[in-house]
Amino acid sequence: MMKRLVTRRQLALAALVAGSASTFAGTPTWFIPLTESAPVTSPVSAEELTSPWATPAGISQKNAVSLREVEDEILSYGQSIGRAANLGSNASMFDMMAYDPQGEYLFIPHETQWSAGVTRYSIYDNHAELIFQGDGNGESGDYTQDFGAFDPCRFTPNGTLFLAEEWAGTGRVLEVLNPYAPVEEIETRVLESIPNVSHEGINFSKKYKDTIYFVDEDNSGSIYKFVMSTPGDYTKGQSFVLSVDDFDGVASENWNSTANATATRTGNATWIPLTDEDGNALPGITDPFVDDFTNLSYRAGRVASDNAGGTPFGRPEDCAVSHLRNGREVLYFAATSENAVYSVEILGKRRVRGAGKVDRAIVRVFASETDTPKNLGFDATTATLNSPDNLSVDALGNVYVVEDAPNSSSTGGDIWMIRDTNSDGVAESLDHFLSIRVDGSEATGMIWNPVIPTEFAVNVQHPDSTDLANVPNGLGDAVWIFNVTNVADQKFVKRLNKAGKNRPFGE
Repeated sequence: MMKRLVTRRQLALAALVAGSASTFAGTPTWFIPLTESAPVTSPVSAEELTSPWATPAGISQKNAVSLREVEDEILSYGQSIGRAANLGSNASMFDMMAYDPQGEYLFIPHETQWSAGVTRYSIYDNHAELIFQGDGNGESGDYTQDFGAFDPCRFTPNGTLFLAEEWAGTGRVLEVLNPYAPVEEIETRVLESIPNVSHEGINFSKKYKDTIYFVDEDNSGSIYKFVMSTPGDYTKGQSFVLSVDDFDGVASENWNSTANATATRTGNATWIPLTDEDGNALPGITDPFVDDFTNLSYRAGRVASDNAGGTPFGRPEDCAVSHLRNGREVLYFAATSENAVYSVEILGKRRVRGAGKVDRAIVRVFASETDTPKNLGFDATTATLNSPDNLSVDALGNVYVVEDAPNSSSTGGDIWMIRDTNSDGVAESLDHFLSIRVDGSEATGMIWNPVIPTEFAVNVQHPDSTDLANVPNGLGDAVWIFNVTNVADQKFVKRLNKAGKNRPFGE
């Protein structure tokens, strides 16, 4: 058994490194879009227990794992899962999951204010183990050995696991070096080479094997990349921030401040270095790697970005990597406060008169509530794009956006497919895909299975039923698995399966 697993891991990681140019971002819509957001039901309702999402016809959903299942003493069989004390419905906070390359495990980060950790869930054994967790002293303000708000969780080309802090802690990136190991043998390290920001979206380039993209979730947040000195070595390299050439606002202010409200934030852009190739801050740039345990709102990478003139956006939360029809890599990021998703076309080094070769990109609005039609060619929907948060990409390059809201209203948050059939980085339509109906919750962590391309997973995060003081025996945070095999558009299913066989692992 162990020999088989090792071989599959090696093959999967080889596919990740090799990359693929067989697909690009965009197909026709393959489902009949929803026409309204789902009504929210009461905690532990039949809908929460059996079908928390309203879906188009032909899409199945099943519960994989929940807090109730793992914490039930009769059924646990040695299982464990992350739950922080005194946080009510925010005690566990399942967030942006990662599949391992062979699709046998889901790694579930916990976005808790303190005691953040990660659970390794064995899909076929239906068994959950908490493989890492901070010491819990963040409850009293001591984050020196504690971690907060693990949001991104990414399996790396090296077979390790990235976790990173968003709104709690100091904005560090933690690497789990041996994520398959027994719990007592798990080894971790903090990567001092990646700037401290409010991490959520972090992803690997598919074209440039030395590059990692990431974003800063703040209303003055910018877009970054880290270029390794040696591909595969995450401990040393150069950091950059994206600056739109025609931006004439104030980098340190929020995206919608008086100075920035009418400033240009799309068009030609340049990657501005924050450090030299060895990771040392450049003259006039704040050291972006500082952990300030006395001021937990401080993010050194954000200050460095402001020094360099990085363009601010409205809470960039997640990012995803694909490529356009022209063959160039594209980075998508969701700007939650702007109700928009952007595309960044990666141009690479370009010669600029008087400046030599400069690292260039083009920034566009990919989709937005204001400018993008909904359900184009189908029946209209009454739903609106409300606080776009997570992004996910299927094997055919279609991009899906998961809303951060409206968590406490009478209707649930939604998931949309962003239709870009000509794959030019500007969408033709936002098509209403799923809608959650669990009280007090949001959907998070949508990710497509690297081995079964017709399947994807999504979390129910911080439902009211996680708060056991108010909802005894509540189902709590949960992972749900969806399958699209039985949708009416069987041509899409066949194409998806074919593309998935040659798809490099990762989002």
